[in-house]
Amino acid sequence: MFSADNAVPADAQPYNELVPSRYALKIGDIEAMVVSDGVLPLPTKTMATNVDPAELADWLQRNFMPPDAFDWPLNVMVVRSGAQTLLIDAGLGGQFAGFPRAGQFPQRLQAAGIALESITDVIITHMHMDHVGGLLVDGVKQRLRADVRIHVAAAEVEFWTSPDFSHTVMPKPVPGVLRSTAKSFYEQYRDNLRIFQDRHEVAPGVVVRLTGGHTPGHSVVDLESNGERLMFAGDAMFPVGFDHPDWQNGFEHDPEESARVRLGLFRELVQTGGLLVAAHLPFPSLGRVAADGDAFRWVPIIWDY
Repeated sequence: MFSADNAVPADAQPYNELVPSRYALKIGDIEAMVVSDGVLPLPTKTMATNVDPAELADWLQRNFMPPDAFDWPLNVMVVRSGAQTLLIDAGLGGQFAGFPRAGQFPQRLQAAGIALESITDVIITHMHMDHVGGLLVDGVKQRLRADVRIHVAAAEVEFWTSPDFSHTVMPKPVPGVLRSTAKSFYEQYRDNLRIFQDRHEVAPGVVVRLTGGHTPGHSVVDLESNGERLMFAGDAMFPVGFDHPDWQNGFEHDPEESARVRLGLFRELVQTGGLLVAAHLPFPSLGRVAADGDAFRWVPIIWDY
């Protein structure tokens, strides 16, 4: 899996870590790998902005999480379908000094034996800095193919021409960095963009579709092959969302629509029994969703090694 055609250069420097940062699996004939880009330290109040702080504090305590700040995981995916090698989201890069433990995806792809030069397509779930910033790291664009195709929803590109932060609750420096990162991404890669409206098949069995909510152009990616399914849900869901799908996150540009999107995707996953990976679920972020009364239950897979 991800070997011969994706090999890193022979003179590449080794990148060794004590803990695993990638997890490989197959969905039918599609090869996939979840890669951790690191973690983002965030204030816990951003996790639920429409509830009494005491309710959030109780949830945090019951889940053995600290009361004031938490580490928000950040995952990307690499997918190989047919002759194409796809990157789904690109991590943080070096856009924000306040997140020093993220921005790891270029080194971790190299450690996995995947060369940037082998990537034919990039799917962007949305243009927040922790999903496009990795493409702005020095040397990344130079190593990507000149004809790499970057797939993003038309509504997302339009939104970032004049983004609205009026319904978000973010740490003070973040909105400015989000604006500048989205602008830099568009300026550097506009010639590589492949804009879609609602739904687009990027490779055999790999479909990106518009959901909206988190941002107007937020999208999810469906992998389907030989009756097996996996959804990469981007930022449509967070750990607290299973117990409380109506709790609104501070990074959602349309919180009420985000909750509707989240509920719809949870119900879909319950019905199909398909696998779920999301950008901000704990690595390797791979499991299924079960109904649990009016809420849902996260069922992690058994680690296969």
